[in-house]
Amino acid sequence: MDSRSHTPVTAALRLCLHALLTGLLALVAVRAVGEGAPHAGAVVALTLVTAGVYGAGALAGTPGPAGTGVRAGTGARATSVRQRASVRPGSRAAALWLAALCALWLGLLVLSPDALWVAFPLYFLQLHLLPTRWGVPAVVVTAAAAITSFVVHRQEIAPGAFIGPLLGAAVAIATVLGYDALFRESERRRELIVELVATRAELAEAERTAGTLAERERLAREIHDTLAQGLSSIQLLLRAAERTLPEDAPAAAHVRAAREAAQANLAEARSFVRALTPPDLEHGSLAAALERLCARTTGPDLTVRFAVSGRPVELPTPYEVALLRTAQSALANTVRHARAGRAEITLSFMDTSVALDVVDDGRGFDPSGAPVAERGDGGFGLPAMRSRAATLGGTLSVESAPGQGTALAVTLPLTGPQRSQGRAA
Repeated sequence: MDSRSHTPVTAALRLCLHALLTGLLALVAVRAVGEGAPHAGAVVALTLVTAGVYGAGALAGTPGPAGTGVRAGTGARATSVRQRASVRPGSRAAALWLAALCALWLGLLVLSPDALWVAFPLYFLQLHLLPTRWGVPAVVVTAAAAITSFVVHRQEIAPGAFIGPLLGAAVAIATVLGYDALFRESERRRELIVELVATRAELAEAERTAGTLAERERLAREIHDTLAQGLSSIQLLLRAAERTLPEDAPAAAHVRAAREAAQANLAEARSFVRALTPPDLEHGSLAAALERLCARTTGPDLTVRFAVSGRPVELPTPYEVALLRTAQSALANTVRHARAGRAEITLSFMDTSVALDVVDDGRGFDPSGAPVAERGDGGFGLPAMRSRAATLGGTLSVESAPGQGTALAVTLPLTGPQRSQGRAA
């Protein structure tokens, strides 16, 4: 029995056990005196000693079905001392206290045949305070002692002498083991509830994080597509105006100052966009982020590999974000819908473009029906991938058929600086 339960039911069971044992001991003493038994004085004295020993143990450790085991103390030192001295289930003190009770009861059995009824509360104490492997044999031995006492005192063998103690032992064992099973089931349910509450908190935190990342990405895209592009255009126009003006023109200095201010603000805008990019791109290159994505997605049912083709070049931040988000979305669709065993992501650097290929051996689908199938799933579907690629001047192609896997490729053009950097590398 677990010793930490404090429910009203278990408290009532403990009180009933106390009352039962006390009442049976009182019955033994009253019958010994009332019937004028030869050893009535000894029976009364031994009954009082037994009641005193039981009361001491009850006050020290509150024994009984699902007893608390340790009484509450005031202060850490008082609690520690009381725990060492208390009658806790499974402790050495409990075994010694129970052995003293059983020894006193055996003495009562020798003096009075009515003492055999005390065996019934002893069954519950033995099953509660001793481990199951010792409690059940102790109950059997106690029942045998009760039966032997009846036969010795009555000088006869009757079916009731066997049925009563054995039936009481069986009921006690079934009751205690049944309560143990119910208590363990209750504990499992409690742990499950705690786990569910923790999981719900984790999911809420994940949703908040996902919302924050989505908002950061949206802001970065808006700043890049509006503010940064506008400042870049202003800088180009001012540069052109500066070239057309004579060097000694009064407006040349103002145009130059405006162009430098636009250039400085463009640098600030691009720095702000980089600060809002996905966390996977904050520490390392796009290739490293894609490799970590493949490692996270790989599981018992899906193996994801990553490869780089060509000579890597430094890509603009919008390119890296677009390629990473496309890879994340494609792998998410593979995990949720494809039932694939293998998938591969390839990042290819070419002279005039950069391409990302995502291939899996899943069940495939009809690309023409994909927008309908993905509608409302909350994911980043093919139309959104295609729109993102088109925004950067690229293309998205999908090759798939039912039962033949899926191959997705997004291609983005490289501008002059990236092409020259690639050839120099």
